[in-house]
Amino acid sequence: MSQEYPRKFRRPEQKLDPMMRILKAVHGANMPQELTEEELSRQRRNQEILGNLTAPTSGMKWECFEIQNIPAAWMRLERPHKKKRAILYCHGGGYTSGNLGYSKVLASKLTQCTGYDVLAFEYRLAPEFPYPAALDDAQTVWDHLMLLGYGAGDIVLAGDSAGGNLALSLCLRLKQSGRMLPGAILLMSPWTDLTGSGSSYEERKDLDPMLSAEYLAAVGKAYAAGQDPSCPMLSPLFGDFEGFPPTLIQVGSHEILFSDSERLCEKMKQSGVSCRLEVWEDMWHVFQMFPLRKASHAMECMAHFLLEEL
Repeated sequence: MSQEYPRKFRRPEQKLDPMMRILKAVHGANMPQELTEEELSRQRRNQEILGNLTAPTSGMKWECFEIQNIPAAWMRLERPHKKKRAILYCHGGGYTSGNLGYSKVLASKLTQCTGYDVLAFEYRLAPEFPYPAALDDAQTVWDHLMLLGYGAGDIVLAGDSAGGNLALSLCLRLKQSGRMLPGAILLMSPWTDLTGSGSSYEERKDLDPMLSAEYLAAVGKAYAAGQDPSCPMLSPLFGDFEGFPPTLIQVGSHEILFSDSERLCEKMKQSGVSCRLEVWEDMWHVFQMFPLRKASHAMECMAHFLLEEL
């Protein structure tokens, strides 16, 4: 079950149980040790295969197309359903990996739990295309939704990990441009601070089976490409959230990115935003992707949040 907003949800000295050690070993084997072209190509290829094989797409259809040369796809229910609202989903992958196939898993789960059509897209990746390429692509896709006739308030922005960073950065850019903001934001283990200043990076490093501070530093450097990582468009944690839409943040208790979620929620609440932080006990980075009971429950919580706020 989840709990809301504990300061110290797990003692830093707690060690991984056998299941977590296995997960850490398996995931570590697939995490590129260096951001070489060969390693990145392998990771991206494996993510595409994994997503296509594991996405729960029964009763849904996946419609691929392009938006100004950006690969994109709609995930829709096959049965008749209301289409007033939609979810714009930004995939994770540290800004250096992730693709449409990888997006299928959470896109299908978001469609299944909410009934909304979900638009996923394949933004350009670092190091080949550093900041602001991904953000520019996200805005292009947002503008496409506006051209389709959606109202900004009818769009839910969703993202996991770096995709959570991208969703927040897009919302900050829209606000700076004086444009209407989305109706709500859903964030799964968002990476909000590329400077790595949160206490959980050290406190939970032995608990996290998925990520390391070294990996985050490497992909963050590749994406920022010499830009100041504390810039709000790179580290949304340091942005101005006044006027932001209702936001749900879900994070696992076993994450070095725990502080990224906790501090984001604190800052949003200080700015008057309706923000809810759910901490999921014994869970890891973007656990919602896995075929787990807690993952299903977490998706249900997202649907309930949207029913309450929209």
